[in-house]
Amino acid sequence: MRLKNIAWYFVISLLTISILFSPIKVMAKNNPSKLIYLTFDDGPSETVTNNILDILKHENIKATFFVIGYKFEGREDVLKRIKEEGHSIGLHTFTHDYKKIYANEASFIDEMNKSGVELKNIIGFSPKIIRFPSGSKDHLNPNLLDKLHSCGYKIFDWNLCLSDGINYNTPVNKLYTEGTKKCINPNKIFLLAHCSGENKNTCEALPKIIKHYKELGYEFRTITEKTPEYHFKISR
Repeated sequence: MRLKNIAWYFVISLLTISILFSPIKVMAKNNPSKLIYLTFDDGPSETVTNNILDILKHENIKATFFVIGYKFEGREDVLKRIKEEGHSIGLHTFTHDYKKIYANEASFIDEMNKSGVELKNIIGFSPKIIRFPSGSKDHLNPNLLDKLHSCGYKIFDWNLCLSDGINYNTPVNKLYTEGTKKCINPNKIFLLAHCSGENKNTCEALPKIIKHYKELGYEFRTITEKTPEYHFKISR
């Protein structure tokens, strides 16, 4: 009986020592995911958009392209490539003519609808994600928002942008600085860049920008119809 008690004591002692000296697993709190949506306006173009697609393919990430209707003709293969390689496509009006698209609400909606119809003939569907040229600030009001929603559209502005849409010759280093500076919401970045035929410096800066966010552990996502709408404060 005494031997049995000694044996149990020995087993309990071993278990106690094992617990005391085992590594302690600390359960970290779930941090919000760091997301980035790379977006490119003003395409498609032949060389620059394809170069950007090459970079995205090499980096194995997806992006969103807001395209202009009048540029579709002759670049149907570029649009098909965007779709086939898993990127998302949004509407950026048909003419990109500010006087025309912002003449009134009906004209703005017609511009989006026209691009959607043309795009459906090329890639098989009409996107419902849209972006205002120059952004929705000073253009979007509650009435227009309701009309756009009734058409199924969702608006996406940005919270970080490159100046490549204003100055095609912005130096590569400056584009990198603009694309990696602190954002108003660093856990959910909507980054605006451009992919028109003049945006060659954007192609140079893009790999460095992507590397920056990869090293910080960001997840790259595309904007889809399921993405929560993101637009500037509505004018009253």
